[in-house]
Amino acid sequence: MTEFFPEVKKIKFEGPKSRNPLAFKHYNPREKVLGKTMAEHLRFSVCYWHTFKGTGADPFGPGTLLRSYNDSSDPMQVAEMTLRAAFEFYDKLGVQFWCFHDRDIAPEAPTLVETNRRLDRIVKLAGKLQRDNGIKLLWGTANLFSNRRYLAGAATNPSPAIFAYAATQVKKAMEVTQELGGAGYVFWGGREGYDTLLNTDMGRELDHLGTFLHMAVDYKKKIRFRGQFYIEPKPKEPTKHQYDFDAAACYAFLQKYDLVDHLKMNIESNHATLAGHTFVHELEFAVANKIFGSVDANRGDLLIGWDTDQFPTDLYETALAMYTILRGGGFTTGGLNFDAKVRRQSVDPVDLFHAHIGGMDAFARGLKIAARMLKDGTFAQFIKDRYKGWDTPFGRKIEKGQATFEQMEKYTLANGEPKVQSGRQEMLENILNEYIG
Repeated sequence: MTEFFPEVKKIKFEGPKSRNPLAFKHYNPREKVLGKTMAEHLRFSVCYWHTFKGTGADPFGPGTLLRSYNDSSDPMQVAEMTLRAAFEFYDKLGVQFWCFHDRDIAPEAPTLVETNRRLDRIVKLAGKLQRDNGIKLLWGTANLFSNRRYLAGAATNPSPAIFAYAATQVKKAMEVTQELGGAGYVFWGGREGYDTLLNTDMGRELDHLGTFLHMAVDYKKKIRFRGQFYIEPKPKEPTKHQYDFDAAACYAFLQKYDLVDHLKMNIESNHATLAGHTFVHELEFAVANKIFGSVDANRGDLLIGWDTDQFPTDLYETALAMYTILRGGGFTTGGLNFDAKVRRQSVDPVDLFHAHIGGMDAFARGLKIAARMLKDGTFAQFIKDRYKGWDTPFGRKIEKGQATFEQMEKYTLANGEPKVQSGRQEMLENILNEYIG
């Protein structure tokens, strides 16, 4: 059997004193934190698209990454070699999960019938490799944005024929996700938006998207797929304005179309940046509204205006993210999927390992920092004290909706000018530095 990464052995935990670049310094899958192992908390996953199909191309030039598993003129031979390389990578890295788009793992053919045959052939191999390596599918999804037919969207396309094609593609993607035991299925609206309102009926397109998702929910019930459905917020790129702009917009959409009980959020750090938010803001919104599901772990570059999908290395971000996720109950069907790609100049296959090791160590450190923050309770106590007025009979009456404007006026006239309190932001940021340091 061909070995695609012969220079790399299984990545092991060697501790923070290790100088081996191909070893974990902080991620010890068996180490227990707050009663669960790191592996159970973090549920790491590797994305198939960037990691194994990415070429290093950017808007100014073609790909720079040459891979041995792409060296064939037969697209199905390439697909099989790439899948075998991927599972070798998963095994050597020591992750539990993987994620894919349907067109990542099997190339499209001239007809849909042949495309599905190709997909079935690769899924059969994927099932065998999952069993052989003990790897599970975190979630699957359909690529409804790369093919020319989707230039004006899929579920929001002005053509009902393209809507039908997209629904047919999602139907098949759901079936193969179920066949591979996927814990979830993601809807990512790659081109569900608009470039100009001069040719767009926004209200109608949103209605069509709601209809599309209800059809998916109905089919999920029909085939008895038990995985979690996710919707992934993204504000722009490639369209000027996408309907799944951020977690709040997605939540409003789910509420309007009576889908809240059926979908949770798959939050991506770089998408939060593009929406003008922080990663932790999007996580906090999802947790607060009980719609948090999974994470695409990466980071953006604040000086570049597109989705750079870099590997996460910022300990402030990983610590605050894990603090929010832990307070929200942690992952159930979701996990930390590295939707990230090596840089255009990182051309050696071993760079894939360096990138993922760094991301896994960054989140392992974030987990341990967050656990200390939770255990000490410093921030939770400060917030509790800051809002303590709402725990008085007066505050509780307002929160229960039992107060009136007249009663507020009576209280204010009796008590006079209210006392203001300091938010102590600088002190709290200093305390956070102590945890991270």
